[in-house]
Amino acid sequence: MIIHIVKAGESLYQIAKRHGVSANRIIEDNGISDSSRLVVGQALIIRKETQQYIVQPGDSIYGIAERFGISVEQLLEANDLGYDAIIYPGDAIDIVYDNLDKIPMEINGYIYPNIELDILRRYLPYLTYLSVFSYQVRADGSLSTLNEESLISEAYRYNVAPLMVITNIERPGEFSSDLMHTLLTDETKQSALIENIINTMNRKGYYGVDFDFEYLYPEDREPYNNFIRKATERFHARGFTVSSALAPKLRADQPGLLYEAHDYRAHGAILDHVIIMTYEWGYLYSEAMPVAPINMVEKVIEYAITEIPNEKILMGVPNYGYDFFVPRIEGRPARLLTNLEAVDLAGTVNAAIRFNEIAQSPYFNYYSDNQQHQVHFEDARSIESKIKLAADYNLGGLSIWTLMSYFPQLTVLIDYYLEVIKVVGE
Repeated sequence: MIIHIVKAGESLYQIAKRHGVSANRIIEDNGISDSSRLVVGQALIIRKETQQYIVQPGDSIYGIAERFGISVEQLLEANDLGYDAIIYPGDAIDIVYDNLDKIPMEINGYIYPNIELDILRRYLPYLTYLSVFSYQVRADGSLSTLNEESLISEAYRYNVAPLMVITNIERPGEFSSDLMHTLLTDETKQSALIENIINTMNRKGYYGVDFDFEYLYPEDREPYNNFIRKATERFHARGFTVSSALAPKLRADQPGLLYEAHDYRAHGAILDHVIIMTYEWGYLYSEAMPVAPINMVEKVIEYAITEIPNEKILMGVPNYGYDFFVPRIEGRPARLLTNLEAVDLAGTVNAAIRFNEIAQSPYFNYYSDNQQHQVHFEDARSIESKIKLAADYNLGGLSIWTLMSYFPQLTVLIDYYLEVIKVVGE
C-alpha cells in the first residue's frame, strides 16, 4: 500500500496505470465521488493485489524487491525465505503488498442511534466495541431511553461488543456540571443509577458500559473516582466491562472545567479501558486549526502513559473536519464536514489541498462571499500517522468519533496496519 498525492494535471486513470491497479479499486478505497475531478494535494490510497513473479536469469532478491516497490524484508517474509536464500530461474516468487506484521489492537467506534445500517455494516468488521451514544442520566438516578436494540443485534452479528454510553448531557450538546454534582453527592441516587444501568444492560444485551461525564466541577474529582470505583465493582461482579472517556490532558493539575475532575491515575487503576478524547483542538467556535494535530496528540499520550497502563488506553481519532471562518467570527460556529465532503468542497472551489507536516493534517483555503475560509479535516496521511503513533506507544487501541459517515480510507488503513481484536463470538 502506498499513499499517492495528486499532482496538477494528473487523472485517475493515469494514476491507476502508473501503479498497475484498477481505477475502480482506487475509487472504492478512497470514496471518490467524481472520477473526472481529482484535487491537487488529495491523498489517495493505492492497494495492489498479490501477484506471482517467475524468476528470470540474472534476478536477485534485492532487484525483485526494488522492481516491485516492496522491501526486501517483506519479500523474504512473504516467501518464507532467509537472508541467505538463493533463488533460481523458474522459481515462483509471491509479490505481496499487504502488511504481514499487523499489530493487534482493540478498536472502538461511537455511533448515534440514527446511524444508517449500511454505513454501520461497512464499519463493523473493523471494530472491537460499538459505543451507542448515549443514555443521559437524570438527577434522581434514572436514565433516558433509546431505541437501539437493532444496532446491538447487528453488532453481535459481526462479533462486536456493544457498549452502553452514559452521559451527563442535560440539553442537546450541553454537559451539565450541576447534574453530576447532584448525583455525586448523594449515595442513594448513585445506587439507583447503578441499578438502572445494570437493568438496562441486562435487558438490552450490552457487553459493558462507557462513562462520558464531562465538565465536572473540580471538587467532584474524588466523588467521581469513588463513584466509578463502586460502579465498577458492581459491574464486574456481573461480567460487564467498564470504561470512561477522558479529556486530553497534558498534566495532572491542568486547570479548566473540562480537565480538573478527570483523574487519569484513578481511572487507569479502576477501569478496564480509558478512552482519551484526543481531538477538538479545532472545534466549532475555535480559530481555524486542525481537529487533532499529531504533535498535540502525542503530548497527551506522553503524559497519559505515566498515569494509565498503555494497554488500557484507547486513543481518540476524529472522523470529521470543520470549515472555519478566517478570522473567527464571534458567535458564528464553523461548519461540520465529513472528510469526503471536505475533499469534494476543495474540488468545487478549485482549492489545492495542503499538508501541515508538524500537525500531520490536511487543510485548504478558499473565499466565498468575500469571506476567507480554512478547512481542516482528516485524510489517509493523518489517519496513518495516528495509527503509527498508537503503535509506537504500545497502546491498547483506538476510539473513533464518530462512525456516522463512511470514510473508506479509515477502514483500509485499519485493515492494513492492524489485527482487530474481537472479544465476543470468536
